[in-house]
Amino acid sequence: MSLKHLPINHKLTILAYLLAATFGLFCASVTDAAAQDEPKKRLIEKVKDSRAMAVADSVDRILTTRYYRSSYDTNYVVRPVGRLTFKVRVNESGDDLHFKGTINGLKSRADLHTLHKTTISFAASYRGISGSFAINPAKMRGSYTDYEFSLSYYSSRFSVDATYHRSSTLSGDIVNGEYTGHLQSNDLNLKVANLAAYYVFNYRRFSYPAAFTQSYLQRRSAGSWLLGLSYQGGSIVTRDELKERSTTAPDIQLKIGHLGVGGGYGYNFVLGKRSNWLIHASMTPTLVIYNHNKMTVNGTPKEAEHIRFNMIFNERAAIVWNFLPRYFASITFNMTNSIFDDNVVVMNQNKWRVRAAVGVRLF
Repeated sequence: MSLKHLPINHKLTILAYLLAATFGLFCASVTDAAAQDEPKKRLIEKVKDSRAMAVADSVDRILTTRYYRSSYDTNYVVRPVGRLTFKVRVNESGDDLHFKGTINGLKSRADLHTLHKTTISFAASYRGISGSFAINPAKMRGSYTDYEFSLSYYSSRFSVDATYHRSSTLSGDIVNGEYTGHLQSNDLNLKVANLAAYYVFNYRRFSYPAAFTQSYLQRRSAGSWLLGLSYQGGSIVTRDELKERSTTAPDIQLKIGHLGVGGGYGYNFVLGKRSNWLIHASMTPTLVIYNHNKMTVNGTPKEAEHIRFNMIFNERAAIVWNFLPRYFASITFNMTNSIFDDNVVVMNQNKWRVRAAVGVRLF
C-alpha cells in the first residue's frame, strides 16, 4: 500500500515513530561514545597526576641535594634531622640615641630612646626555603605607630644583619643652653638604618646559622676570626607638635652617617653529654673610615670632621638548647652601637634586639 493513500493521522503516527527511533539511536550513540571516552579521561588524569608527582619529587630532590651540600666539616657542623621546621618566636627591639654639641657658645645635649617593639612570629622552613608571619599586639591595639624592618642572612661564610627604623616615639631629656626639657612621643621624627656584615674565615668548623637560625647543629666547639663591615645612617628632625607645645624648645635637625671596617672574633662553645647545648659570643669592632654627622639648632649648622677616629661595635650572643631529637629552644641577642667623639658634634646610637624561639623539626 502506498503511503500517499493512507489517512493523514496514520501518516503523522508513522512520522512520530520514525522521529522517536532516530532520537533513540542518537542518544545511544552519544552514550556509547561517552562510555568509550571515560577510560581515556581517567588515563589522562592519571598521567597528569603522575607528572605532578614527578615534578614534586624532582623539586624535592633538588632541594634535598642543595640542603645537604655544605662546605662544613661534618665532624664539627651537621644538618639536623627533619625536613620541615616550625618555630614560634618572640622579638623585642629598641633604639637609644645620644648626641651633644656646641653651637654659638650654647651646649646642646639629648639622651633619647624609642618605644620598644614586641612581635610574635610564626615561621616554617622546608629544606632551607623559609617563610614567616609576625604580629605586633601593640600595633593592633593602636598603641604602637613606629615602623621597623629587619633582615638577617646567615650562611657558612657570609652573614648580614640589616634594619630600618622609622619612629615618632622618641622621648627623653634635652638641654640647649639654659633650656632644659623632656621630649615626648610625637616631638621628633627618627629615620635610621643599620647594617652589619661579616666574613667568617674558619667557615668549615664555625657556624653562625647554628647559633642564630638553628638550621645547622654545632657538634664540637670552634671559633673563627671575622672580617666586618658596619654602616649607620639616618636623621632626627623636630616635629611641629613640639614647636606648638613649647615656643622656647629648640628646632633640631640631625644627620647621622658612619661607615666602618674592621675585624673581630666569634666562638661557639658546645657542651652537654649529647652536645645539645650551644653558647655563642662574638664581637666585631669596626673603625669608622668616613662619617657625615651634622647638627643644626635653630637654623645654625655644625658639621663634624669627616675623617676622625671613631668606632662601631657589633655584638652577638646566643644560647641554644637542642632537647630531644627534634625539639629546640633558643635566645639570641644582637646589638650595634657606635662610639663617636668630635670637638663639635658627638652622636652615638645603640640598636638592639632580643629574640626567644622554640621549634620542632618534622619528617
